[in-house]
Amino acid sequence: MEFKSIKIDKPEEINLILGQAHFIKTVDDLHEALATAVPGIQFGLAFCEASGPCLIRTSGTDASLIDLATKNAFTLSAGHVFLILLRGVYPINVLNAVKSVQEVCTIYCASANPVEVIVAETEQGRGVMGVIDGFRPRGVETDADLRSRKELLRRVGYKV
Repeated sequence: MEFKSIKIDKPEEINLILGQAHFIKTVDDLHEALATAVPGIQFGLAFCEASGPCLIRTSGTDASLIDLATKNAFTLSAGHVFLILLRGVYPINVLNAVKSVQEVCTIYCASANPVEVIVAETEQGRGVMGVIDGFRPRGVETDADLRSRKELLRRVGYKV
C-alpha cells in the first residue's frame, strides 16, 4: 500500500465539497439537490465510478467548473468519491441538501481553503484516508479576534 497527498487544484474564490457516495445515480441526484437548494447556482460536479466501466461521471451548471472538477477527480481517482466545486455560494448553503442525498455516505470536507486529500493506493484502486483542510492554528482567539469574527459574520449576512 502506498499513501499519497493530492492537492485539489482550484482558484482561491472557489469553494468545494468532497465526499463519497455509492451509486451511479449519485451524479443526477446531487445535481438536482444543488440546483433546487440555490436557484441559479454555479457548480461543477465529478464522481469517480468504482464498478462497471469505472468512468468519471460529470454534471453541473458551469462548464469551467465541470472541467476543473473532472480534472481533479481524475487526479484523485478514488472509488466512489465526488467533488463539487461552487462559485458564488458557500458550502453551508447546500451542505444539508448534499448530505440528504440518499447515496451520499460521507462528507470529507467543505471548504474554500487549500485542500490536500490523503489517499491510499493498492493494486485494486484508491481510497480516501482523510483530508488536510487549510493550515495549522497560529494562536488562540483574542477579544479583538472575536469582535472581528462577529463583524465578518454580520457583514456576510449570517448574524444580525
